[in-house]
Amino acid sequence: MSNMVITKQGYHNLREKLRKLKSFDRQQVIKEIQVAAAHGDLSENAEYDAAKEKQVFVEKQIRDLEQNLSNAKVIDPSTISSDKVVFGATVMLEDEDRGGEVSYQIVGAEESDVAQGKISISSPIARALIGREVGDYVEVKTPGGLRSYSVLEITFK
Repeated sequence: MSNMVITKQGYHNLREKLRKLKSFDRQQVIKEIQVAAAHGDLSENAEYDAAKEKQVFVEKQIRDLEQNLSNAKVIDPSTISSDKVVFGATVMLEDEDRGGEVSYQIVGAEESDVAQGKISISSPIARALIGREVGDYVEVKTPGGLRSYSVLEITFK
C-alpha cells in the first residue's frame, strides 16, 4: 500500500476523528443495539437491523482511518521553503475570469475541504499549480469549464 500524503494539521484532525469514532460513536452504537435488542424478536426488528448496519459503518470508518493513518506520510508545511508551489503551500491567486482573489492550500485528499480553502493535491487546480511561481499565469480545465488564474503569493504555514 502506498503512503497517503497529509499535512501535520490534517493528520491531527484525522487522529481526533478516529478518537471520536472509537470513544463516542462506537459506544453510542453499542447502546442503540442493546436498546433495540431489548424490544424482543430480532428477526423482525428494524431498529436492531438499523443499529447493526450503523455499527458496520462505524467499524469500517475506524478501520479505514487506522489504515490511512498508519500509511500516512506527514508533512509540516511550516518547515518548507520554496519559491514554487508544492504540497502544503498556500497559494493566493487572482481569478482572471471572475475577478478578485482566492486562496487555496494544497493538501492530501483525506483532508481536502473546498469551503475552508483546502484543495486535494489530485484536484485539477492543484495539479495545474504544482511547480508554478509567483507571477505565473495558469489555465485550468475544471468540471465547470476553463478557469484562468495568476499566482500572486506562495506561503507555507
